[in-house]
Amino acid sequence: MVIAMQQRGFTLVELSIVLVIIGLLAGGILGGQSLIRAAEMRTVSTDMQRFATAVNVFTDKYFSLPGDFRDATRFWGYSGTTVSPACVTNSGAAAATPGTCDGNGNGTIEDATAASRSGESFQAWKQLALAGLVEGTYTGNAGALANGHYIPGTNTPRSKVGNNVGWMLTYIKNDTIPVVSSHLLNVNYLNWMGVGDTASNGLDGSWSDDGFLKNEEAWNIDTKLDDGLPGQGKLHAMGMDTGCTTSASGTDRSAPYNLALTRSNACALLLNYTR
Repeated sequence: MVIAMQQRGFTLVELSIVLVIIGLLAGGILGGQSLIRAAEMRTVSTDMQRFATAVNVFTDKYFSLPGDFRDATRFWGYSGTTVSPACVTNSGAAAATPGTCDGNGNGTIEDATAASRSGESFQAWKQLALAGLVEGTYTGNAGALANGHYIPGTNTPRSKVGNNVGWMLTYIKNDTIPVVSSHLLNVNYLNWMGVGDTASNGLDGSWSDDGFLKNEEAWNIDTKLDDGLPGQGKLHAMGMDTGCTTSASGTDRSAPYNLALTRSNACALLLNYTR
């Protein structure tokens, strides 16, 4: 005997329940993503303060900026060759592994002079780690592509925001800024700390200065830590005329963050970390 089964569709009530569940799931996913992003933004603020404190503690303890330290090899041993112009050896310490390079003690943190060579901006992170002031192990050398080749997690700390977002400690004054004029104002930054995306510029030899923050996110961090103005105070924005601010020329220090522009990743940040 054949029993005919009647096929039944969903009722309106059942469809409504399904749609409500889908909505709740979508809302939960979006809400979760927002919470994750908010947590990432907090790590940027926290790391910026933590690294600035580490630099100042290092300076108090060793009477020198990290990387620029003339007597680094007396504390941590020497690594490199005495003929290398990028690895100053003022202390005359014997070779040791792991080791470091001395800086020239001129009060500035300078980049490497060539690819795959030691530079104060890279030695700074290595020396901070050797001093137990930051986590991680760093090579102290520029990457293979150019003298400013930053590789997050290898020669500079990696941000929790993304694998390509890294930190840098370096020195820049206004007569060298035209090299990166689309990112920085024409002012003397001197010794500063930056955080940015290395995916496009950093990996081809420039600094890690490409945007990784939305304008509102950069404004939020700037407001919490400083004055909320991208061209003033101790915390500045990189990307002054690339959409991060309302400035069209990159020279307007009074230009605010362009909060009306919501496109992704227009801003990177730099901090004058000195007291």
